[in-house]
Formats: sequence, C-alpha cells, structure tokens
Amino acid sequence: MTHQVRAVVARGKGAPVSLETIIVPDPGPGEALVRIEACGVCHTDLHYREGGINDDFPFLLGHEAAGVVESVGEGVTDVAPGDFVILNWRAVCGQCRACLRGRPWYCFSTHNAKQRMTLLDGTELAPALGIGAFAEKTLVAAGQCTKVDRAASAAAAGLLGCGVMAGLGAAINTGNVGRGDSVAVIGCGGVGAAAIAGANLAGAAKVIAVDIDDRKLATAQKLGATHTVNSKDVDAVAAIRELTGGFGADVVIEAVGRPETYQQAFYARDLAGTVVLVGVPTPEMKLELPLLDVFGRGGALKSSWYGDCLPSRDFPMLIDLHLQGRLDLDAFVTETIALDEVEKAFERMHDGDVLRSVVVL
Repeated sequence: MTHQVRAVVARGKGAPVSLETIIVPDPGPGEALVRIEACGVCHTDLHYREGGINDDFPFLLGHEAAGVVESVGEGVTDVAPGDFVILNWRAVCGQCRACLRGRPWYCFSTHNAKQRMTLLDGTELAPALGIGAFAEKTLVAAGQCTKVDRAASAAAAGLLGCGVMAGLGAAINTGNVGRGDSVAVIGCGGVGAAAIAGANLAGAAKVIAVDIDDRKLATAQKLGATHTVNSKDVDAVAAIRELTGGFGADVVIEAVGRPETYQQAFYARDLAGTVVLVGVPTPEMKLELPLLDVFGRGGALKSSWYGDCLPSRDFPMLIDLHLQGRLDLDAFVTETIALDEVEKAFERMHDGDVLRSVVVL
C-alpha cells in the first residue's frame, strides 16, 4: 500500500519550492511511517534548495519535526503506532567503531529508510537529512524516531530535531559547560540562542551574547544571557575579556561559521579554555592562526556536530525539562505557518527577525 500526501519539493538549484503530491510507501523492515504534526524551517533546508549540500534534486525538504507513528515495519520494537516522536538524523547503528567504543554520538553509519518516496511520475526524492518532513507523512528508519512525552507541543518538540538541539548540545555536551563557568556565544541566531539557553541550563554564572543585531541580543537576554555585546559597535574580544576580569571566557561558542568570528572566539577564551565551533562553514573557507598561540593557550578547540547529541538520551530529558518549566522551547517558535508558506519563510530568514518559522499540519 502507498500513501499520496502533500509535500514541499525543491526541484532545482535556487528555484522556489513547490507544494506537490508525493507517494510514500508503507514501512518495510526497520522502517516507520510518521504522520507529521509540525516541522521547523531550518537554514539547512535552504542550503538544500540552493544546492549547497549536494545536487541530488529533487529534494523532499524538512527535517526538524515531530509527529505520530502510524505504522512500523517488521522487526521494529522501540516505537509503536500511536507514539509521539521527534525525528532525528542520527539513528545510530550500534556496530561501527564509534558505537563499539561507547561514543554513539559519533556514529559513522547512521540509518535512513531504505525505500524511496517518489513524485507521482515515479521520480525518486532525496529526503533532507534522510527525513523529508515538510509533508503530511514521511517514511524514516525506525531509529530516527525518539518517543517523548505527548504533553509537549509538536511545534516546540520538533525543534530538538536539529537547530535547537545543536545549540543546546554545543553548550552542554561539547562545551561541557559547568556550574559557575563564564560562557560567550558569538552569533545569536537560532542555534546561538539555543546555546545561550543551554549554558544557562547548565548553571553558567555569566553568559555573554555577541551579535551585530540588537533584536537578536534582546532575544538572547530572554533566554538567559547575562550580558550582551553588539560587535558592530565594539571589539568583541576586548568586550568579552572586560566582562571576565580580563581573562576571557571559560567556554566560547562560535555559532556563525566564519573565520573572522572563529578567531574572535579563539582569542576571547581564557587560558586553557574551550572553543566550540557549531556554526557551519562553507567549503572554501580557510582559517589561519599562529601555531604558537594554539600551543601556548592550551585548552581545547572542538567542533560540535548536532550538539554531540544522542537522541534516545537527550530528547526525552530535554522535553521533561521543558515540561517542568526549566527550558522554554516555545520561545524558539517565532511563528507558525502552513505547508504552502515555506518559501515565504525562507525569505524571512534573511530579515533576521525569526528564530524559527514552524509548519503546523
């Protein structure tokens, strides 16, 4: 049996997306069919549309999603029909060298559904990050489904599927922010704002938000920033040092993904401090630092991929914190939109006044 559903498709590089009818098969072994309730509009989806990921068009966009399992294939035991789940793009294999060393968040062989969803004419679709959730239903590997408490709204919960988890994890998992630490976050878009929330949640004593947009800095304060720095007006490194007794921050999280801001992060950390790169650079970018400075300052230079998260561990815990009132996931939902408004949401990204537009079905 197959299912005909509405979905958002990117047919060619740079072309506006279109709302089309696609065909979704019933789940095979190890797969799950999920009815999507909400899906955030992430910059990664725009990168797919622009051909910045690869050129495997047409793409079925959307990946930051939550919904309800409708059916599962043979051998699936971790989720069942009726479960409320967050989708993830790290369905760990359990067998690769990272998994066998007890570091599944570095899994080298994550799972996706083996069957392909198609256009009506049979053209195979490439689902964004193996998910494709700008659709009424999607087919994923069962391991991409993490069951969480139904009491959370789908619009808020789904954001853990990518951007918000990336930021929270950059602080909590990769940066290992602890009680009393000083933290600076450079770039306060959706991921950077989540890093601020994560640092606050971890008990940081001082959380410094750095951006060139006062609107983003105001939002950062609402999410736990104790200080703000507009780096368009002042030198970010000097400002961070001044706010930390002249030493620099214990952890500096770079959420922009540019050489200039990475250098700021490098020099704004304390001796033996940690720099976490969670902003995604483009392939042509190069970084130049004096090797003596890298050696002499000590500490750690890390990159954070998906917040070094383990969905089965992190998603339920973060949803519980949200329901306890300790993590405001609703604050990241700037607006809710319909499935046919994704292209407009891409345009709003450039205005800088949204953390997340969320499609609600």
